Amino acid sequence: MEMNASYTSFVAVGDSFTEGMSDRLPDGSYRGWADLLAARLAAREPGFRYANLAVRGKLIGQIVEEQVDAAAAMRADVVTLVGGLNDALRPKCDMGRVRGLLEEAAGRLAPSCGRLVLMRSPGRNGPVMERFRPRMEELFAFVDELARRHDALVVDLYGAPTLGDQRLWDVDRLHLTPEGHRRVAEAVWQTLGLPAEHDWRAELPPALPAGWAERRVADVRFARQHLFPWIGRRLTGRSSGDGLPAKRPELLPFAPLPQGPPA
Repeated sequence: MEMNASYTSFVAVGDSFTEGMSDRLPDGSYRGWADLLAARLAAREPGFRYANLAVRGKLIGQIVEEQVDAAAAMRADVVTLVGGLNDALRPKCDMGRVRGLLEEAAGRLAPSCGRLVLMRSPGRNGPVMERFRPRMEELFAFVDELARRHDALVVDLYGAPTLGDQRLWDVDRLHLTPEGHRRVAEAVWQTLGLPAEHDWRAELPPALPAGWAERRVADVRFARQHLFPWIGRRLTGRSSGDGLPAKRPELLPFAPLPQGPPA
């Protein structure tokens, strides 16, 4: 990619990862890597416009049905498409259907935008990751194939070991911390051909191992606050995003969100 490329508009499509959970601002809203990237792009281009159609909990079929046509109609310079991982992490998943829907999404978006950006999403190290790793790698291999077919860019977050560090993941073990989102924003920034501001792959300082009691307390808190509610939604067919609108549904001039410390 050309260094110092110019981008005047950006549309983000996807699920909770792109919505910005768990990068929470003092007012309770979420910021996330897409907002951080938009703020940096806006600082370079007067009149820069940004839309974020992503909603937490969305499966790839919902992303295609609810977001893709709207994003394509905006004809932005940059469109990011990240989806399918919520499907792959479910106990039962038709990966052939997921691939077909991703193909449909990329096929609609690529001709309508200046540059389509896909991602190989990061994965937190641990037993859940190991259980679903084959599906994730099948998904990411297809992302690479789509990129070749549609001349899209791929941000390889999965290939960065530092993003597997549990310290870059929130207590829900599903979403990145503010520092994790900052690193993703930098990764996309560099993939777009813009000059690096920091090394987003840099390893964190060595951590002191947590004691047995501390780990058990964290496990109980995680199960009570996050795992059991997640299982309950799966059993009843509900989603954390049911009834929630996109936070930036229109492609409008971007006024950066407050950049204060997360709550």
